[in-house]
Amino acid sequence: MRTLFALYGAALAKDICIHTLYVLVSVAVGFALGLVLGILLSRVPKWSGLILPVLSVFQTIPGLVFIGVLYIWWGGVYPTVIVALSVYAMFPVLKNTYTGILGVEQRYIEAAKGCGMSAFQTLFKVELPLAMPTIIAGLRMAAIYTVSWAVLAAMIGLKGLGDFVYQGVASNNNTLILLGAIPAAILAIVFGAAIDLLQKKVTPRGLKKEVGK
Repeated sequence: MRTLFALYGAALAKDICIHTLYVLVSVAVGFALGLVLGILLSRVPKWSGLILPVLSVFQTIPGLVFIGVLYIWWGGVYPTVIVALSVYAMFPVLKNTYTGILGVEQRYIEAAKGCGMSAFQTLFKVELPLAMPTIIAGLRMAAIYTVSWAVLAAMIGLKGLGDFVYQGVASNNNTLILLGAIPAAILAIVFGAAIDLLQKKVTPRGLKKEVGK
């Protein structure tokens, strides 16, 4: 074990940091895009019948292919990875935002209107808070998926834990594969646990009581 850390410790620590940075930046961008687009689609449900199926088809494109196409256009630069990962991270958030907002019971919206709230106030003070547990669940999926997708960054020479995985596969070295795979799995667990805590924080008290019944 000491020999492994002596040989790969510095490189592993660097790749873990790079991998984590890819995930944090991509998920943040994807969350912002998904939230905005989900809100917009919830305001005009007619568009969703066209846009959501198109996005679903787009989502089926393998990440390897998407990053490869961006690599042809932009080359081996960091925006290539960030854009690709952000787009994939956006989908779960978009769908959950749209579903969560439309799932808010009409009585709450009518009550908000009865209190004199504008459409903008109703959205941000009633609909989004009630939909937030569903939205955060989409964020959790996005984060966990992105941890695995970020492995593809090494394919175009942009480091990350995929470096160890690809080197291990190329040299038939199981130790290198595990050095890349195990930290990636731990990162996914850590991100998932952190977002679970966030979900508990943002869930309105009334919904917590209903779930506890």
